[in-house]
Amino acid sequence: MPDDLLRLSKLMAQRGICSRREADVFIEQGLVSVDGAVVNQLGTKVSPNAEITLAPAARKQQSNLATIILHKPIGYVSAQPEDNYQPAIKLITRANQWGESRMRLQPAHMKGLAVAGRLDIDSQGLLLFTQDGRIAKKIIGDNGKVEKEYIVRVEGLLPDNRLQLLRHGLELDGKPLKPARVEWINEDQLRFVLTEGKKRQIRRMCEMVGLRIAGLKRVRIGKIRLGKLPEGKWRFLEPGESID
Repeated sequence: MPDDLLRLSKLMAQRGICSRREADVFIEQGLVSVDGAVVNQLGTKVSPNAEITLAPAARKQQSNLATIILHKPIGYVSAQPEDNYQPAIKLITRANQWGESRMRLQPAHMKGLAVAGRLDIDSQGLLLFTQDGRIAKKIIGDNGKVEKEYIVRVEGLLPDNRLQLLRHGLELDGKPLKPARVEWINEDQLRFVLTEGKKRQIRRMCEMVGLRIAGLKRVRIGKIRLGKLPEGKWRFLEPGESID
């Protein structure tokens, strides 16, 4: 067997068709065709140039995957509970759903729901949960280009040369950071626009240039804005809305 063949599920994930886990489910259900032939054996390897097609039933399953936008308050952790703090997913209840929507929260919406792009416990703002591996990959994948926008209240002095460093030139964990857009929006608040999300990245960047963060709020992921969503409330990503 040629060395350049790839596992079908891996290739589907690389192309953004679905996550590897979702690909395995579709393959087992006989909903994936390669070069016109149905493939239903897990672990099947195919050419990197293979034509991959999802059956209508698989596309329908994808359209039913839920994505939820939450306004996370300070004091909640994004994922697993720690140090007696509640995970933000606990806020996703019927009582906390905000606005008008064609959908109401059902138990099926919570199955496999995972954070895509964390916020630390001391930060607030837009936190996104999704069942859709395609969306998660766009936000947290290694080659992700989706912008994340933050409003950051800071204390301390920031000369122009250090502002330029925030925009480009800093390293974290031994690796250079991607260029960022950083600008003043008033006398004590900066706007950061990043395309990556290392752990506590903005806080660590500010520490490196002598700033202390007094408040950090994420207000946008891609085309999705926090808008008027109240703190502690959530809503579904609606048909017609997209990340990019």
